Amino acid sequence: MTRAELAHDPLQVARHLLGCELRSNHPEGDVRVRLVEVEAYRGGDDPASHCYRGRTPRNAVMFGPAGHLYVYFVYGLHFCINVVCTEDGAAGAVLLRAAEIVEGTELARQRRPAVRKDVQLASGPARLAGVLGITREHNGIDLTDPGSPVRLYRGEAVDEDDVRTGPRVGVATAVDLPWRSWIDGSPAVSPYRRGGRRRIRDQARNRSA
Repeated sequence: MTRAELAHDPLQVARHLLGCELRSNHPEGDVRVRLVEVEAYRGGDDPASHCYRGRTPRNAVMFGPAGHLYVYFVYGLHFCINVVCTEDGAAGAVLLRAAEIVEGTELARQRRPAVRKDVQLASGPARLAGVLGITREHNGIDLTDPGSPVRLYRGEAVDEDDVRTGPRVGVATAVDLPWRSWIDGSPAVSPYRRGGRRRIRDQARNRSA
């Protein structure tokens, strides 16, 4: 995909990313996936966004230019990956939540050996980053560059009747905004878990127990 195609509002870009393909090249081998679930995040008007309180060294990639990969570490355990969008200087990104493996299933199994079913290998943002071999070192790479180790390609168009929207997963604020989009019927779509401050506190308590 081109930078111009991604330099738009995250809600618009999120819809267009459904059905697109992400390809990862690595010395171990290549993995190619088809995106089936995404979440949009804006900047200063989105309290669930990493950019809500302004620019920091951690979130600087989210301020553009569009087409770059924003990678962050969550709960001290997992990496999550986002496609940066909007105009340069305006924060926004789309979290990639789930995908279907198109190529490289064997390598994906090696990277996620605890996952029982192939259809679940990239079902969830941490699993998706894992099967693609994406880590912190990939933060900021250009997905539109043909020479990049991770690249984003247009896929087959997804019919509007097959797209569903709903609340984002696990966020502590703005929990009811329907900014998550997914392809209805795809078995790779991740389970929905409602967020909220009580759930976040329970997760923190469980990790410290």
